[in-house]
Formats: sequence, C-alpha cells, structure tokens
Amino acid sequence: MLCLLQYINILCLFTEMSDVFRGLNLLETLKESIEHNKLSDVKDAVEDLLISRINLAVIGDRGDEKATFINSLRGLSSGDDGAAPSQSPVAPEEVAGYPSPKHPDFRMWDLPPVPSTSPFEPEGYMDRVKFARYNAVFITFNQAPQPNSVAVFLEARSQQRQTVYFILLASEKATEKNLEEERKASLEVLTSQGVALPKVYLVRPSTLEKFDFPGLLEDMGRDLPEIRAHALLLALPTLTSTLVTLKKEAFKALVWAAASLSGGVSAIPVPFVASMVDSSVAVRILSKAQLSLCLDDESVERLARQRGMEPTGLKVLRTCVLSVEVTKGEVKKRLAAAEKDLAAVSSKLVEMAMPRHARSASRSFTAMLQALNGAIDEMAADAEKIVAAVIKEGK
Repeated sequence: MLCLLQYINILCLFTEMSDVFRGLNLLETLKESIEHNKLSDVKDAVEDLLISRINLAVIGDRGDEKATFINSLRGLSSGDDGAAPSQSPVAPEEVAGYPSPKHPDFRMWDLPPVPSTSPFEPEGYMDRVKFARYNAVFITFNQAPQPNSVAVFLEARSQQRQTVYFILLASEKATEKNLEEERKASLEVLTSQGVALPKVYLVRPSTLEKFDFPGLLEDMGRDLPEIRAHALLLALPTLTSTLVTLKKEAFKALVWAAASLSGGVSAIPVPFVASMVDSSVAVRILSKAQLSLCLDDESVERLARQRGMEPTGLKVLRTCVLSVEVTKGEVKKRLAAAEKDLAAVSSKLVEMAMPRHARSASRSFTAMLQALNGAIDEMAADAEKIVAAVIKEGK
C-alpha cells in the first residue's frame, strides 16, 4: 500500500510538470533547446532567470507620480533606501538609473522628458538616451501625450520596437470618472497624430494592482522575448494572486531546466557550475523564490509600512520555514526525505510514472524535482496569504 501511494505521488509530480509544460511557452522553448542540443541557450536562460537581467525605461516629466511608479516597480516607497526621489539628482537632460534592491540586474531608468521644441528629431533624442538598450519603454504623462512623445513612439515602431507603451499616471486625488475622460482624450490625441489602434494604460503608481497595470504586464509578456518576460516576472513585487501563480509556474520551469542541464533528463552529459545533486543549486533557486515572492523579512516589513499594517500580522502568515529563511540544512533535509520516498519505490514503478521523454532521469533528479516543487508550492501559498491580507486591508 505504501509503495502504491508513493507511486501515485511520483505520477502526480510528473503529471503536474506536464501541465506546467503546456501552460508555459518558456518550458516548451527550453525543452526544445535541449532536444536540439542548444545547451548554451538553456544555460544562458537559467542564469538570466536567476539574476533577472532586464532594463525598463520611463520617459516623462519628473515628479511625484513618476518617482512613485519607478519605486513601486522595485517594491519600494519614497522613504526606503535607494528610492528614486521626486527631485531627480541628475541634470534635467540626463538619465538616472535605479537598480532593484533584491534583484540588482533588474534596473529602472529615469529618462528625461521628450523636449517640446520644434522642429524635433526623434532619432536624436533616442540616440541621446540610448533607447535601444532598454527591454521596454514607458512613455508617461499626467493629462495627455505631447506631440514629440508621439513622434518618439512612431519612430520606435518604425524600427520594429513593439515594447513601447503609453501610460497615464493617475494622481491619488483623481476620480475614476476623470481618469477615464483623460484616457479618452489621450486616445483621441494619439489617433489624430497617426497612431494606429492606440492604447493608453491607466496606472496608479502607489497601487499597481489597480486599474490597467495587470493588463500591461500581460501585454508585455506577449511582446517581450520569453526569457526577458519571465525575468521581469520574477523581479517584480507580488502585487496580485495571479502574479504569485505565474511566478510559481516560472520557478517550476526553472527547476526543470536547471535539472535538465545537470544531465537529469538530457541524454547528453553537461558540465554545470554545480550538479543538481549538489544542494547549493537548490539553495540558489529557493533563495531566488523567497525574494521573488517577497517573503523575506525585509520585504514583508516594507510591504507592511507601505500599506499601514503591522509587520507581525503578515509575518505570521508564513508557515513554510523556507519562506522565513532558506538554509542549506533545511534544503538537504527535504532532499533526503524525497530520496527516502523514492527508495521505497521500485525503479520499475518510477519509470512507469515518468513521461517517455524523461525515463532516463536519475533518481537524484527525480528527488530534486519533487523536493523543490513541493517547497515552491508551500512558499507560493504563503505569498498568496500575504497578498490576500494586503488586498483585504486596502478595501
């Protein structure tokens, strides 16, 4: 009976991973790269996901709303160390960079406003701010986009740059009715200046989970290359339960890819920085998950300050020990438990539970997959409880 239950658990593990494969284009891409022996592409992808290498730029007048938007995307508020100030420390025509405190390779760039002079050459402005180096660019405004900003957008589109977006930054005092009127007026301006099928995202910088920001993330997920889209996903703060779910799926893709590189399901032996059997790789992935899901003490305390809540009320929602602290000892204990479960099941049963393409997987690979996926599920559940508590408090 025990062996049967353990067999069912293994079967569920691979069925779940099959579901993730279908739900994430990222996993399909990584799987295809491995099958075609493009192992360097997969290794680069794993590293990019672990460090979240991505650059986002914000064009627009410098002030409270723009600074709050830049800070919120990094999980910060105005009083936090490293926060972008309302009064930029650089000259009006210069660019200011702000790395994420938790993901240093995720950088926000504060670009100067597009000049309103006439005549105006958009290429000159774009060259000056190094437009091509950013993965995505937000053109922000408080009332309506000015003509030269539209010219920059159109020039970017002529260069096949799809990741440029118009954002109407909503002030705290603005009513929803007024904001919709401003959006409508902005769309009319864009249409009159030659933008086909214009779209304006309404964003309240201090509460990104409201209005159009979740929809903007969906569009960016389609427009950005897959690896960059998922790197951004993992670097953003946990704003909604949907975002938590997407992060969880992305981490399971990362686990599978890293395990495959170590020789787990690949028939080709690949030298990796550390074998997946080495718990240090698991520690690195779960440490990234803790930061990405905003479960560490500093992130929870910062979130509580931002929403006027008691930190202890959010901290007690973390029931997984890895949500509080990722230690090598805890990771080794979970790996050992998974190995013990597998040891009680015959190799024939393990093989039956695996999909055909993964039947060359080693027992160590299977144990790693089982242990890490279980940990990620527990950590994501804690993140969902915290997000739910914050949203409830904000209503």
